[in-house]
Amino acid sequence: MKVYLIHHTSVDVVPGTCYGQTDVPLKDSFEDEAAVSKARIEGIGFDKVFTSPLSRCTRLAAFCGYPDAQRDRRLMELNCGEWEMQRFDDITDPRIGAWYNDYMHIPATGGECFLDLYKRVSEFFDELRNCPYENVLIFAHGGVLVCAQAYGGQITLETGFDALTPYGGMVVIDI
Repeated sequence: MKVYLIHHTSVDVVPGTCYGQTDVPLKDSFEDEAAVSKARIEGIGFDKVFTSPLSRCTRLAAFCGYPDAQRDRRLMELNCGEWEMQRFDDITDPRIGAWYNDYMHIPATGGECFLDLYKRVSEFFDELRNCPYENVLIFAHGGVLVCAQAYGGQITLETGFDALTPYGGMVVIDI
């Protein structure tokens, strides 16, 4: 099965803001960016389309012609807990230093660590691989795309952020 994953378009938040699962607005450039994403998938027939339930993904799914894409909470971005919507430089939580040193295993206060995100994305793909689909389209977040590529054997989790897909970009994995 080929799985096409599209990263949502640019968000309208102050740079350096931790926004994880917060439902943030998109930049005014949404339509231009979304048109590029839509062109990437033009002509491909999809058996099933999924999306994160956050509006930055559902809005792109609708723009691309899939307003009824199936929402799945496992496709949401990393839950940054109490740090959501704070600038990273302004977070005073004493755990932030430990998280920076080992975000793979140490969760954000009240949130998740990266392995938690990988676990729920992997559970999604474990279920998906048992479905009779040939082509699947997913609208999701940067962290989810990193996890998907690791699940598909294209990268390792440890090097995942070196291959972060740009806003509106796409990756394809085989499962």
